[in-house]
Amino acid sequence: MEWTPFHRAYYRLLEAFASGRVRRLIVSVPPQHGKSRGASVLLPAYLLGRDPDLRVAVASYSFALAGRLGQEVQRVMASAEYRSVFPGTSLKGAGSPKAEERTARRTVQEFDCVGASGGLRAVGRTGSLTGSRVDVMIADDLYKDALEANSPLVRERVWEWYNAVVRTRLHDGSRELVVCTRWHEDDLIGRLTRTERVVELTEWAQLEGVPADTWVSVSFEALKASPPTELDPRAEGEPLWPGRHSAGWLLQRRSADPALFEALFQGRPVVREGLLYDGFETYEALPAGIVRRANYTDTADTGTDRLCSICYAVGSDGLFYVTEVVYTSEPMEATEGAVASMLARNGAATALVESNNGGRGFGRAVERRLREAGDRTCALRMFHQAGNKESRILTHAATVVRLVRMPEDWRVRWPEFAADVLGFRRVFRANAHDDGPDALTGIVEAELAPKGGRIRLGGFSKR
Repeated sequence: MEWTPFHRAYYRLLEAFASGRVRRLIVSVPPQHGKSRGASVLLPAYLLGRDPDLRVAVASYSFALAGRLGQEVQRVMASAEYRSVFPGTSLKGAGSPKAEERTARRTVQEFDCVGASGGLRAVGRTGSLTGSRVDVMIADDLYKDALEANSPLVRERVWEWYNAVVRTRLHDGSRELVVCTRWHEDDLIGRLTRTERVVELTEWAQLEGVPADTWVSVSFEALKASPPTELDPRAEGEPLWPGRHSAGWLLQRRSADPALFEALFQGRPVVREGLLYDGFETYEALPAGIVRRANYTDTADTGTDRLCSICYAVGSDGLFYVTEVVYTSEPMEATEGAVASMLARNGAATALVESNNGGRGFGRAVERRLREAGDRTCALRMFHQAGNKESRILTHAATVVRLVRMPEDWRVRWPEFAADVLGFRRVFRANAHDDGPDALTGIVEAELAPKGGRIRLGGFSKR
């Protein structure tokens, strides 16, 4: 082991995780800096040496890679050096008593600690953990390359697997470690950062008293570009591991592909090229001159689509102020109440509901709920959207950005909605979901539609 300042900081983080001082840890490390050796080989061996009753799972992008990591853990644990440090932890066929080995398993992907209830299971991305209790989950590079990370389908499958498989095997005392090289702004780290409580670690004192539901995040840049911190006190332009990756070598990589370098080596996969929206202006409080409150709802067309219902206020300045959003992939019958309650809370006078693919039935159900609650102020109008979605969204994109205003905290309040809108790309096939942009486009279309031969446009009237 070459003990550079980076490696000392990295293993100090892993030690804090192993001791339970940090329950949820995110570490972004450039490629070829010893990330997997520490997190997916030495850490599991160390954890099981401290407590052979722990159930540890290691996941990577492929079943084969996960198996190789599992084999490396076994090689460490079968060594004489390991047994001298942790005599209470042993593997089948590695010097443990034969009588205790009868029920112990030891395969490439899975093994038990002899005479204890713990062990390790190595799985590929989307692999099954059925029937396994997981005390420590280690996710190490769930994307093979840029081709996979740039695929909305792959990213969505990783996110679904993480929530539907991994999270269902955890318990209150479980620990999670996500250690990755960044490929895309919407990878697992990006999703977690947008949807859960994450604090950036800059001082070691922050490790004390971290809430169990909070992720601690550290990003090590290959070339130092951010201000120095206690964890990473390097000067600007200094390489992370100069003995392996010199500044000159890294600068060559950056000049060859700046965008890829920012993602892989700097941990900043912010890909702005090709985005449809360049950001939205925000407001702290609604202006005094609110003319009307309304709603636009785009119901989910298929099982993969999302219902997007947006309440907004029309200002006398001609701007549309978003006040609340329901954005979900749950079936219509589960969202009727949520939309009805939102309409009532926001005092919507009108609500336009696309009647395509079951939208008419959804609108009637929402209207019925409102009437049953005694609310007769909101007029629901169902209509058939006959326009081409792609053409509509692209045509009105600039107008949407110019006229729509978001609350200051909209990214925190509606993280999935914000991610799908801000990450929406002009090439439609590159997008996993278009429901948010579709609903925002619908608002602009509805408000700027000819009324009495006139179109109201940003505070000006045009025929």
